[in-house]
Amino acid sequence: MMRAATCAAVLLMLAAGAARADGLADMKSALSRAAASSPFKALVDTRITRKLGEGKDTDDESGQASVAVEESARGLGLTYSKATLARVDAEMRVRSKNPNSKTPTVTALLEVDVRDLMGLTSAAPALLRRVERDAFKGERSDTWQGKPARVLTFEAPISTLSDRERKYAKKFLSVLEVWINADGMPLASRGRVTVSGRAFVVVSFDSVHQEDSVYSAVGDRLLMVRKEASDNSSGAGEREERKVVTTVQLQP
Repeated sequence: MMRAATCAAVLLMLAAGAARADGLADMKSALSRAAASSPFKALVDTRITRKLGEGKDTDDESGQASVAVEESARGLGLTYSKATLARVDAEMRVRSKNPNSKTPTVTALLEVDVRDLMGLTSAAPALLRRVERDAFKGERSDTWQGKPARVLTFEAPISTLSDRERKYAKKFLSVLEVWINADGMPLASRGRVTVSGRAFVVVSFDSVHQEDSVYSAVGDRLLMVRKEASDNSSGAGEREERKVVTTVQLQP
């Protein structure tokens, strides 16, 4: 009797562990429920810092810009404040006289196109496409902001690069980690892409891109409320460091 009870307890523990371990299925289910059909308003703020070159030839630039985003039955609409438009106009007037002048507002605005906005305000579809395309490498237990979480790891194949990009890339590694809660909803993610190779026979290059994102589920929508992207690249005698921080703040 004791042996049977012990076996039953072990089987129950194994079954419970297996249920908890299927984080991939949990996340896919959670992402499929985030249909993002409800209307919303948000303010998207972008800040960029960029450093090109080294030593005396270093060229530094930083900028900031905000855009109001609203999604309704008519689609996705963007509103630029009069102050932002005035800054853009002032920067372009100076640039027309001096091609070396900085355009920090324009530079920041160029960092957020329609694809970026869709990924920020409706993060589930893009994330679901990514995890369905990439190879699932495993799951581990962790914490996020002091609470229990699960981390799912994925690796993208080199086939995600275009034919032209693959021709020059000799080394390629793309890893994505996603922190999920007990229901499978993403809490945060970290992606890192490392590429090195040679172009035009004599020009070697190295590039590292990393993105750290934080998510928030609001109704039927998964928002990417913060994204920090950094790039470090070198090639053809040049070196570039770039960092872009984008935040999304819901509006009443």
